[in-house]
Amino acid sequence: MRRPFLPAFLFVSLVLVPAIASAQQASITGVVRDTSGAVLPGVVVEATSPALIEKVRSVVTDSTGQYRIVDLRPGDYTVTFMLTGFSTVKREGIELTGSFTATVNADLRVGSLEETITVSGESPTVDVQSSKRQQVLPDELIQAIPTARVYHSLMGLIPGINLSGTSDVGGLGGPAVITFSIHGGRFSEGRLQLDGTSTGAAVGGSGTSYYVVDVGNAQEVTFSTSGGMGESETGGPLMNVVPRQGGNVRNGTIFANGASGAMQSSNFTQELQDAGLAAPGELQKIWDVNGTFGGPLMKDRLWYVVTGRYQGNRKYVEGMYYNTNAGNPASWTYEPDLERRATGDGTWKALGLRLTWQATPKNKFGVFWDETSVCVNCIGSGSSTISPEAAGTTMGYPHRVQQGSWTSPMTNRLLLEAGFGTYLSWYGGKERVGNNRDLIRVTEQAGIIPGLQYRSQDWSRPYSKTLTWRASASYVTGAHSMKFGVIGNYYRNKTDSYTNNHRLAYRFNNGIPNQLTMSGLRFVTDSHTRPTGLYAQEQWTAGRLTLQGGIRYDRVTSGFPDQQLGPELFIPTPILFPAQGGIEYNDVSPRFGAAYDLRGNGKTALKFTMGRYLEASSVAGIYSALNPITRLTTSTTRSWTDGNGNYVADCDLLNPAQQDFRSTGGDLCGAWASANFGKNVFTSSYDPELTQGWGVRPYNWDFGASVTHEVLPRVSLEVGYFRRVYGNFTVVDNRAVSAADYTPFSVPVPSDSRLPDGGGSVIGGFYDVVPAKFGQTDNLTTLAKNYGKQTDHWNGLDINVNARTTNGIMIQGGVSTGRTSTNNCEVIAQVPEALFGATSFLVGNANSWLSSEWCDIQQPFLTQIRGAGAYTIPKIDVQVSATLQSKPGTQLAANFNVPSAVAALTLGRPLSGNSANTTVNIVEPGKLYGDRINQLDIRAAKILRFGRTRTQVGLDVYNVTNSSAIQTYNQTYGARYLTPTLVLPARFAKVSAQFDF
Repeated sequence: MRRPFLPAFLFVSLVLVPAIASAQQASITGVVRDTSGAVLPGVVVEATSPALIEKVRSVVTDSTGQYRIVDLRPGDYTVTFMLTGFSTVKREGIELTGSFTATVNADLRVGSLEETITVSGESPTVDVQSSKRQQVLPDELIQAIPTARVYHSLMGLIPGINLSGTSDVGGLGGPAVITFSIHGGRFSEGRLQLDGTSTGAAVGGSGTSYYVVDVGNAQEVTFSTSGGMGESETGGPLMNVVPRQGGNVRNGTIFANGASGAMQSSNFTQELQDAGLAAPGELQKIWDVNGTFGGPLMKDRLWYVVTGRYQGNRKYVEGMYYNTNAGNPASWTYEPDLERRATGDGTWKALGLRLTWQATPKNKFGVFWDETSVCVNCIGSGSSTISPEAAGTTMGYPHRVQQGSWTSPMTNRLLLEAGFGTYLSWYGGKERVGNNRDLIRVTEQAGIIPGLQYRSQDWSRPYSKTLTWRASASYVTGAHSMKFGVIGNYYRNKTDSYTNNHRLAYRFNNGIPNQLTMSGLRFVTDSHTRPTGLYAQEQWTAGRLTLQGGIRYDRVTSGFPDQQLGPELFIPTPILFPAQGGIEYNDVSPRFGAAYDLRGNGKTALKFTMGRYLEASSVAGIYSALNPITRLTTSTTRSWTDGNGNYVADCDLLNPAQQDFRSTGGDLCGAWASANFGKNVFTSSYDPELTQGWGVRPYNWDFGASVTHEVLPRVSLEVGYFRRVYGNFTVVDNRAVSAADYTPFSVPVPSDSRLPDGGGSVIGGFYDVVPAKFGQTDNLTTLAKNYGKQTDHWNGLDINVNARTTNGIMIQGGVSTGRTSTNNCEVIAQVPEALFGATSFLVGNANSWLSSEWCDIQQPFLTQIRGAGAYTIPKIDVQVSATLQSKPGTQLAANFNVPSAVAALTLGRPLSGNSANTTVNIVEPGKLYGDRINQLDIRAAKILRFGRTRTQVGLDVYNVTNSSAIQTYNQTYGARYLTPTLVLPARFAKVSAQFDF
């Protein structure tokens, strides 16, 4: 049914709101009274600061004596109050950061305008009006602390935020796409912005990309962690890097640091050697040269900032060596060359220009252009589970970010903004120089490195495009602040995929072939997604109470151009698909917040927030799942016994029903795991209820309650409780089979001290499809609620401290603890195949089964401690600083390759498809965790001052305690189970220098 309000909503937003909303910036608000306590309307209030290119912003108090000045950049402000017949009052030293709302009240006395009274006082520390939760890292702290000056090294200092990947120590992690979340959220929910515009990639719902945001030259970095109103799509954290804009004085900064292998200690302990780690990861060299220069092209009219950066590192890979048999077609084994260690590396370069132009007193424009080149694993040296000859390089050029903006305070009550941003990138695994396409890739299930891939390379070359436009108009009075906006994106991702000339991959178990994979590569996938959000929000202050409310309408569609699969070795007849559409979602999400100034003195705030937020839109997941080329079966596995030992599958590979057929060479090939491989048959379909309509997009409700108190001048403490509740889960139901077609079996767990409670138990609830239905696939993705109830909740507590004292102490940090609870017992009772690759249970992998006995999971409380601090010792001008991270280790599984004969003991028959084994996880989720990661980094720098120049020469020491905590493990159960694959890098030092002029 057509909804008449939607066109009207679009018209109002697009015609009457012709501007683009930038990230919410700081504001100053308050009440002006006379000496009797009566409110004073009509008072002119001016905020001046060097941070404003226009120098001054002014408003007039309303009938309640209240005023509000919005859209203020971070910096130090002076607020002046003027009214005819009264003395002028000036308040200096108001420090603004992030979206902080500073409450500055004034009392005017009768007198002349020529008389100016300057009022002293501490800058407000507690925001008593905004319910939004935000933490800010100012540039002084960023430049003082020992970090790699990349965005994820700063994220790791914010309590509650969880990062994908492993801990980065001093920049050794190199350029990487690190996604982030908070409070039990999905990693796709985090958003990284530069000056309020996204720099995220289109794929995976990721708010980040290979683009290296320059945090080292930022004016400040803000983290919004909860309480977003209408402008927020997801409930996750938002990191906004506020860049420098230049100024009326030319100035600049040159920064450099570096280290060699000689500056690193060793943490290769006997315990690590006993655990099976062949060799530690070791630093070879690391460097970073970063500079910025800015100033006026026209004083008070046109400012510029130029930035450049060149970073890189080289390091040895844990336990990995070059393969002595690489390139030898006759060799099928991995033999490490112990004289040639594998080297991991990364190099990235960036050059950017930003212009800020105050065209007229009411029209400001900004332009930004950045070109970044990224190379990861540039020499194809592999990882702890990929041999160098099987590894590709991740090449990205250009990573291009372009931004344009317009801001116009039309009146002292109406603010309009406009802007547009792009992120364009070629990225992915470029083919390694010397790759032999005639070699077949091998994955070893056991051996000296379980899960090792070697012999040849698979790779892809994707192209990603993100366009962003956002619009808003704000109408602000003293007591009220209203905002209306539109946010739009266009995501596109195109991927070329490649493999070897045989279109085959083998799987071995201790060198004996047991499975092969047939692939339909090469083909190209192309998808695009268009999300649009319209929102309205209001803030109203009455006395000590401030109420905030917002409502957001989201619409997202996806589509696919003309595509083709084949002709290929195993797909000789090409399959063509015309352009077509995908999903179409519509959602309305309400949000609410309240803040209360408990004592009326601006030092204690009670805050409450609640809201409905959506899973991130992207050009992946459900948004690209309807792409017809991805709904075909483009690969299939089949069991294989190499009877004659020639490592050639002497079978009719094009015969999908060849089970129990033994070739003349003695080979035995099982049936295709998917009988529809290479056919123009959709093996996956999607319930229209899931892909079209209102309110079907995955979402979560966020709740938060906190108290913030100024315990000392410029020192605040926050304690908060938070809860998240997820909904609209999906499940994949193979309609070619029913629950009755799965036969349960049990697995005897070996007695082993490495397992919880020493093992020795029997775990049931694993499944194998009956032989008659093996390889039959008709997957329907639909809402899980059609099969039963499913829940996913998170509850936790955060405690944060923020201090920035007048004697030079800066401290930020705190503690976050919480637990996740999930249950889908009702769903898997009807859809047992949902237990295969049960990543929704936070453990396991795409090729293992989880027991149905573990459908109700109560995770333990997981606690993390994060913090950063700096202090400049007076008289000797030595700055000391430190950062601390303490977080739980990785959750562990034990993926057990159960032989068919063992499964048959309770299954009553061999595994279907003549499979040699099946992989199951024999560790209950939440029962086993790796080493806790404790990382302490310190820095000491001598400050030298010569006129207006300032030089720092420093020494950074990372992993001061020389912790050898294991970050990742081999989780294939067997002799090599829990062998370390990545260890926290050993303690090392960097020499750094910074010259400010």
